[in-house]
Amino acid sequence: MRLRLLAGVLCTAALVAVSSAQAAPYGRPVAPQTYPINPFTNFFAMFTHVPRTVVSFPTTQKPGTVIVSTRERRLYLVLGNGQALRYGIGVGRDGFTWSGTATVSAKREWPDWTPPDEMLRRRPDLPRHMAGGPDNPLGARALYLGDTMYRIHGSNEPHTIGTASTSGCIRLTNDDVVDLYNRVPIGATVIVQR
Repeated sequence: MRLRLLAGVLCTAALVAVSSAQAAPYGRPVAPQTYPINPFTNFFAMFTHVPRTVVSFPTTQKPGTVIVSTRERRLYLVLGNGQALRYGIGVGRDGFTWSGTATVSAKREWPDWTPPDEMLRRRPDLPRHMAGGPDNPLGARALYLGDTMYRIHGSNEPHTIGTASTSGCIRLTNDDVVDLYNRVPIGATVIVQR
């Protein structure tokens, strides 16, 4: 009896998570998913997700600039008039953090992933190449930063948002990266601060 009750609660929560994941609270609605949504991942994400929020953000940077604060584990998209859209992010773990200024050089939907050689040396168990899709660690969207190996991308592990667990990339939930992807054009400035 308890097991059936728990299964019912999980299914109901998963349906709520799936339906709430279809529209962004700010800006344009999120496009429908190309791949099936895993209800258990969305259920878990309900408890770990840092909701995107419009916040006060005085800056001299022009609207459309992306500012990443690795210390805060937040990404800010400058809106102008002293405001920014704030997203929760996962950042590089110790020894993999970086800072600097880059430009969004490319954008991809459901990108393929080829781990760099240095990552394969650390983790020889990783695949040499993985096609885009719901199991791909780059998630639903990726914004490529200049000619570096770093990206702002989604994730198939939403529970890592707010942690320092990446190899230097900036990680968002899939819903948040789709929202950011729709707002940020190629050529946008990205400033990464420690």
